[in-house]
Amino acid sequence: PSDTVPRLQNDSWGKQYSHALFKAMSHMLCIGYGQQAPEGMTDVWLTMLSMIVGATCYAMFIGHATALIQSLDSSRRQYQEKYKQVEQYMSFHKLPGDTRQRIHEYYEHRYQGKMFDEENILGELSEPLKEEIINFNCRNLVANMPLFANADPNFVTAMLTKLRFEVFQPGDFIIREGTVGKKMYFIQHGVVSILTKGNKETKLSDGSYFGEICLLTRGRRTASVRADTYCRLYSLSVDNFNEVLEEYPMMRRAFETVAMDRLDRIGEE
Repeated sequence: PSDTVPRLQNDSWGKQYSHALFKAMSHMLCIGYGQQAPEGMTDVWLTMLSMIVGATCYAMFIGHATALIQSLDSSRRQYQEKYKQVEQYMSFHKLPGDTRQRIHEYYEHRYQGKMFDEENILGELSEPLKEEIINFNCRNLVANMPLFANADPNFVTAMLTKLRFEVFQPGDFIIREGTVGKKMYFIQHGVVSILTKGNKETKLSDGSYFGEICLLTRGRRTASVRADTYCRLYSLSVDNFNEVLEEYPMMRRAFETVAMDRLDRIGEE
């Protein structure tokens, strides 16, 4: 009101609006009631109403700003929350330091600082979209692997949709000789050693696969396989392996040819 601050009556419009802005911001930011205390009851109630509205707007602004910041990189936040649980788990069980370090390195290489519920995301998409994404994600594997490069595209898609991504650290035994085999593996990136009874090592790297002998013969593993570097692999379970190859018998023969060649080399050793 004009009688509250009489000195503003003859001031310039810039000073008048500056004072009004200061008064409004004081209310909205909950830091006071302006430069001068309200005098009449009308002023008191108007000031309280103004402060309540300002406090509500301020709380809404803070809430929206916080939600926006969290949503900017929700996958990284989800990873950090998950890893905090892992750290608490390791501390609770008093795991040794070297084991904790290996677990930390595994999480870093497996998730690379971001975590998604990939199965749920892909499960919500239509089959054509899901197949398109999987083919794109596995494009390097397909390009490096002669088995896939020369195969029927329908067979490749059928195989890729059943693969499961896995990471192994240097020194990990991916397969142990004499165990029952339930998976075979395709190497996207990394180097593994096939260890036979004769202590001879055979190296396999990007674009190779292993573990198919056991799935074809339904026997036990004929050799051990150890990761020499960090290995990014795709695994295929025995049930999915047989399900796909029932539809593509020619591809079963291709697997059998490689398997027989490997069995012959193992036998010679």
